[in-house]
Amino acid sequence: MKMDAKSTIEAGKAILGIEFGSTRIKAVLIDQDNKPIAQGSYEWENQLVDGLWTYSIETVWTGLHTCYADLRTDVNKKYGIEITSLASIGISAMMHGYMAFGDGEDILVPFRTWRNTNTGEAAAALSSLFVYNIPLRWSISHLYQAILNGEEHVKDIKYLTTLAGYIHWKLTGRKVLGIGDASGMLPIDPDTKNYSADMVSKFNGLIAPKGFSWKLDDILPEVLVAGADAGTLTAKGAEMLDVSGNLQAGIPLCPPEGDAGTGMVATNAVKQRTGNVSAGTSSFSMIVLEKELSKPYEMIDMVTTPDGSPVAMVHCNNCTSDLNAWVNLFKEYQELLGIKVDMNEIYGKLYNNALNGDADCGGLISYNYISGEPVAGLSEGRPLFVRSANDKFNLANFMRVHLYGSVCVLKIGNDILFNEEDIKVDRITGHGGLFKTKGVGQRVLAAALNSPISVMETAGEGGAWGIALLASFLVNNEKQLTLAEYLDEKVFANAEATEIAPTEEDVAGFNAYIENYKAGLAIEQAAVVNKKQ
Repeated sequence: MKMDAKSTIEAGKAILGIEFGSTRIKAVLIDQDNKPIAQGSYEWENQLVDGLWTYSIETVWTGLHTCYADLRTDVNKKYGIEITSLASIGISAMMHGYMAFGDGEDILVPFRTWRNTNTGEAAAALSSLFVYNIPLRWSISHLYQAILNGEEHVKDIKYLTTLAGYIHWKLTGRKVLGIGDASGMLPIDPDTKNYSADMVSKFNGLIAPKGFSWKLDDILPEVLVAGADAGTLTAKGAEMLDVSGNLQAGIPLCPPEGDAGTGMVATNAVKQRTGNVSAGTSSFSMIVLEKELSKPYEMIDMVTTPDGSPVAMVHCNNCTSDLNAWVNLFKEYQELLGIKVDMNEIYGKLYNNALNGDADCGGLISYNYISGEPVAGLSEGRPLFVRSANDKFNLANFMRVHLYGSVCVLKIGNDILFNEEDIKVDRITGHGGLFKTKGVGQRVLAAALNSPISVMETAGEGGAWGIALLASFLVNNEKQLTLAEYLDEKVFANAEATEIAPTEEDVAGFNAYIENYKAGLAIEQAAVVNKKQ
């Protein structure tokens, strides 16, 4: 018998997903039909401390407590009840980065996020050693860079994990990681669904002269695929999640995953020949491959779906932050005139007006690099708007160029997949803040990738919903379906989506723009060299 939302929560049948994004921690509660029934959130920002981007451990837990408390408030407001038990829980977070722990289970150095680009020497050395592209932000790059730097804490490492793995460990006592997130620590062997044994061996040989008491396989979390047993919420973990003391222990948790994996799940893009683009503070595209790429590419990361299929990922450190900053100028101007501000209206008006601009942006160029952008070869960022006296400088082109700037780096990476590797994709789904204004972000991305772009009605639910679906897959998969089958049959069978195909004019315009953009990268490089942060 189907239960309503209140009865589902009271019976302990609701499922909780929590994702730690770059600017927001979000909790989503779903019912047995995988529909959201309550949510909570907490806004946070990374800090640049001693030249490295970080979030403090205290803020991590404050954010978790506050986000869950906000969820409890939403449940009480809607249904007049308290959450005491759940069917399952999933934890997700920004992928990659570096969290190293010692004997006392305390973090040895501040959490180093994916956003840091100080690992160039290590990433280059490991890419050469492994004959495999190792990105700057991957955990193994951070670890080896710390070794190259002679950092004192390295000898004391007992456990190395990601943010999602850390929170899951503290809630369950289990040192495990979902395979998608694990593939951002060290490359995964597609046959064994575990870290590449060859690369582990090579790394251990590389660091052997250092005489550390540990080997790489001693300190990495255990790799688990979607649907695997990842432990249960301990009594201590329940207290850490719910400071009110109402939540009971014993709730099963699915393997913790990265935001890339939850994005794939939330857009039903875990099958071969499907893909998704997440476009918010940062952006990334994920294309599920039918075959391995012919060779390593510095701009393309090889990761996996949450059930272990190979994925070509193009990750961009920057996306909408600079665009949002420009939009905020118009907000300030409106406030200066004494006009009431509605941010949805401001975004809607400016974004839609951008579609009236020239397809090539009239010669204007925008570099949205708040932080370094490895795909473009830049270790630091300098947001930059460039024009010459003869360019067509008007509001439509100004907004259009900043929309283009949000996806340019994504295009550069994906052009390799589509043009050089001849990768075929049946469907690409977009999600994230860029697509909030209906039709505009879709049209821009369709032009950039020369591919139809779909946006689902559920796209706004995001990664917290995606990890909740993985938690649902853990406990509600009675038919033993594959993850792709489960999503097709149980989640997206009746999902509504809108698709926008690229026009010839838009594609030609974007291709002309990208040539100007690449030629102008020398200007961006000069800004990095000559202007202090």
